[in-house]
Amino acid sequence: MTLCPELGVKGYIDHKDVVVSDLEDRREELISYLRQDILILGGVFLKSQEINWAKYKIDIVRTMTLSGLSLKIFRKKYFDDTSFHISIPTRNQDTFIRRGYYGGHVDVYKPVGLDLDYYDVNSLYPFVMKSYPMPSGVPVWVNNLSGGVDLDTLFGFIEAYVVCPSSIERPFLPFKEKSGTLIFPTGKFIGVYYSEEFKFARTLGYEIIPLRGYFFEKKKSPFEGVINDLHSSRLEAKKRADAPMSWIYKILIHSLYGRLGINPESIITEICNQKHGRPRVESTPDVRCSYSCCYKSLCSDIHYPYISRPDCYYTDTDSIILGSPLPEDLISTTELVSDDTRIVKHKGPAKDFVTPEFFEQLLADPSFSKEIAHQANF
Repeated sequence: MTLCPELGVKGYIDHKDVVVSDLEDRREELISYLRQDILILGGVFLKSQEINWAKYKIDIVRTMTLSGLSLKIFRKKYFDDTSFHISIPTRNQDTFIRRGYYGGHVDVYKPVGLDLDYYDVNSLYPFVMKSYPMPSGVPVWVNNLSGGVDLDTLFGFIEAYVVCPSSIERPFLPFKEKSGTLIFPTGKFIGVYYSEEFKFARTLGYEIIPLRGYFFEKKKSPFEGVINDLHSSRLEAKKRADAPMSWIYKILIHSLYGRLGINPESIITEICNQKHGRPRVESTPDVRCSYSCCYKSLCSDIHYPYISRPDCYYTDTDSIILGSPLPEDLISTTELVSDDTRIVKHKGPAKDFVTPEFFEQLLADPSFSKEIAHQANF
């Protein structure tokens, strides 16, 4: 199903067969294909504009991205500043809190295994967004937390002295080295983390000594309504076999948390004459990094019991590969590798050349490499 079935099908051209030397001979075929492509694209934009205006009273012409549209939907239809105030952080606040915004946890614990089970969590970030309390109000800075402060009384983003016992085989808290590399170390270090992440780490045996931080009111999540409604709309689209709208609702659901955590330094590109010089850098005011930090931290809390299992081979933020199956009551989506017991994870333009045999060679010799010719016609 398409958004504009009345415009016909797009047609098909194998782009691998299109080369510069054939352009003139295939002129009519290619122009006809491009015209139909543009016609359908225009129809899709008009249909999307109609749907969004009818449903949310938002004109997509004034919205550059789906993540921006997701934020506008939330603010226009669901956000109530009187019951849950979302503060726009100052540069100092954003800089401090962003230190606790770590990337996803990707690790290979065991590089080879047979008869493995692959699990992926459905919409982990949106689930956390709607289900857990979130920071509300203007952040309050406390510069000195020494003197035996109770971690359970704190809610916000804390810089702390951390001790991870060497007995923890798969450490929980991330740490970013000066080089930018994200590691999960044992030993002693200082870092900024979400308070709830510290509380979970403490249950694993970590020692946490809070030093300073920004603190918020703890309130019920303001995102429950928008996540539930977008999810319901997606389910309705699936029932009527409307794949395009199902995809759009999925992207809207997953775009909101990323939009809130966007880097405040944005490049503004302008068409200038020689007098203007280089594109300027401007600050993006519509950023609330604290919420993206919360989601990432809480997702780690949920995910850790599974990646810490002795039979966990691999983790990729919201997925795991295990040596034995999970209990049936925990399974939402399962993919069992049955046609080939060797699992190979690969991306990039040469991914078709990454075979199990190549992976085995790389495993035996990490310095092994192979040069592959890759051609892009345009």
